[in-house]
Amino acid sequence: QVQLVESGGGLVQAGGSLRLSCAASGRSFSGYFMGWFRQAPGKERQFVAAISWGGGTTDYADSVKGRFTISRDRTKNTQYLQMNSLKPEDTAVYYCGVRRAPYSAYVSRDQNEYDYWGQGTQVTVSS
Repeated sequence: QVQLVESGGGLVQAGGSLRLSCAASGRSFSGYFMGWFRQAPGKERQFVAAISWGGGTTDYADSVKGRFTISRDRTKNTQYLQMNSLKPEDTAVYYCGVRRAPYSAYVSRDQNEYDYWGQGTQVTVSS
């Protein structure tokens, strides 16, 4: 049974930092790319960042570029999202997702392409 477990969310003041983790288990994730999405109250889930299986390709939403960094540790089947210079508009539930990649550098912003999801972790940024 595949499980993705996010952690690291919490309450932080604007300008602060948080590091989210997403640990995957239940099968081999060799060849899988990973991503982060977020959903604010009353809004649709939106893409945040993604990283390829090899780790050499990353993609970021314009709203987080330069502030967030996605990374992964393949030996631990874990991906991370380092979030710096947080803003109140970053407040949302953050979800991680994974999907088998057609080639090693592949990433996707389309949530419909992701096969497995975590339960989400709340990030609240106060002004």
